[in-house]
Amino acid sequence: MRARILIGGIALLLAATTGAWAKVGGGDITFKPEGVAKVVFSHDTHVTRAGAKCGDCHYKIFTTIEGHRKASMADMQKGQSCGACHNGSRAFTAAAFCEKCHQ
Repeated sequence: MRARILIGGIALLLAATTGAWAKVGGGDITFKPEGVAKVVFSHDTHVTRAGAKCGDCHYKIFTTIEGHRKASMADMQKGQSCGACHNGSRAFTAAAFCEKCHQ
């Protein structure tokens, strides 16, 4: 009986702490557009902090690093690429805060 209680307690503890061990997939992705400073995309910032779901971007706005086409600031202002969310209403506008993305 004690063994069952102990095993049940351990299982409950593991189930309760698994979320704390979970890691956001993807890590940081660095884009190197020509003529401007690099852009570092953080999965942690977008998923953990902003609450985005993987399906919000994959595979609608972005595919993979290899399959992603280059996007200009003009494209973003038309709601493509990062501009799908960074439009000034859902998130800060990409056009007005260059230094938040370009490092």
